[in-house]
Amino acid sequence: MNPIRRRRLLWVIALVVAAGLAAALVATALQRNIAYLYTPSEVLRGEAGDHARFRLGGMVEAGSFQRTTGSLEAHFKVTDGDALMPVVYTGILPDLFREKQAVVATGRMQGDTFVAEEILAKHDETYMPKEVADKMGVAHKKHDVQAPSAKQGTP
Repeated sequence: MNPIRRRRLLWVIALVVAAGLAAALVATALQRNIAYLYTPSEVLRGEAGDHARFRLGGMVEAGSFQRTTGSLEAHFKVTDGDALMPVVYTGILPDLFREKQAVVATGRMQGDTFVAEEILAKHDETYMPKEVADKMGVAHKKHDVQAPSAKQGTP
């Protein structure tokens, strides 16, 4: 093999290795930042595993909301009809946040309590992401509850 072909071959090999390394680094970074959605039942069954950060979806339990006097710390419980998960959030809650409404909280488990970093709330169920609709639909069927008609997809 002449020196020019060898140099070209080495460049091609170096480029393929660099592209593979870059793809592996991007995939690792994306995997760390993915926040999976779990219901309280799934979390209590251990399906959330060792995910450091995940989303907790369900309904805010009636009568569970409490705010610590003089602070922005809020305590409430999220339910999927089977289990209750205590949630603590420090910050300003969305205007649409209220009891008996759907909520998706992003955060981490700390002992038996979910510590939320972000709270998303919807005022009605006319739209919800497909994964939330599917999980809530299973809970509705299990408890023989009339499910609201929900549009799935983009708003």
